[in-house]
Amino acid sequence: MLKIAITKGRIEKQFTELMKESGFEIESIQNKNRKLCIETKDNFKIIFAKANDVITFIEHGIVDIGIIGKDTLYENDFEDYYEILDLNIGKCYFALCSNKEYKEKEFSKRKKIATKYPKVARAFFEEKKEDVEIIKLEGSVELGPLVELTDAIIDLVETGTTLKENNLEVIERVKEISTRLIVNKVSLKFKSQEIYFFVDQLEKRIKEEKEC
Repeated sequence: MLKIAITKGRIEKQFTELMKESGFEIESIQNKNRKLCIETKDNFKIIFAKANDVITFIEHGIVDIGIIGKDTLYENDFEDYYEILDLNIGKCYFALCSNKEYKEKEFSKRKKIATKYPKVARAFFEEKKEDVEIIKLEGSVELGPLVELTDAIIDLVETGTTLKENNLEVIERVKEISTRLIVNKVSLKFKSQEIYFFVDQLEKRIKEEKEC
C-alpha cells in the first residue's frame, strides 16, 4: 500500500482532479467528508494535512509520497527527501509587493519587509546585496505597508486581487511556484515499483496537458 500525504485545500482539489485524469479512482476522496485519512480502491492510504505536516510525515517515514507546494519546500530546512515531479498545478509566484510610491521612494534607512516566508525573503535580498529588516507576520502580510509597519512585503501571488483591493502592486517577481511530488528516500528504495508506476501515470497526463 502506498501512503500519500496531500496538502489540504486548493492543492488537494487540483491534485484530486489530476489523479482522476490519470486513471485513478477518486470517489473515495470526494466522499471522505471530514475524514482525514482514507483508503482508496487503488490501494492508496491518503492523509490530508497542512503543508508543514506533510513535510513532517515524509521526514518520519509515516508516508511514502507527499504532495506539497514548492513554497513550503523553499521555506523548510528539511532536505532528506527526493523531489520527483513538478505536477504543474497550484501555480503562483513569490513577489515583492508594495504601494506605487515604493519605486520612487529614496530610502535613508534599512527597508523593512513583511513576510510569512523569511527564508525566501532573506535569500532574495542577499542575492541583491541589500541589507533589509525582515519582519515575520502570520496573518495578512498586506497590512505591513498599509499600517506603515514595513515598506513592502514578499508573499505568494496567484491572481493579485487582494493586492489590488489594498492598493498594492507587484514590484518584482521573486520565484515561480508550483506543486511538487516528493518521496521519502527509504520508501523509494523499498517501494520503487509502486512509486514509479504512480509517478509515470501522473507524468503522462501532465505531458498531455502541456501538449494541448
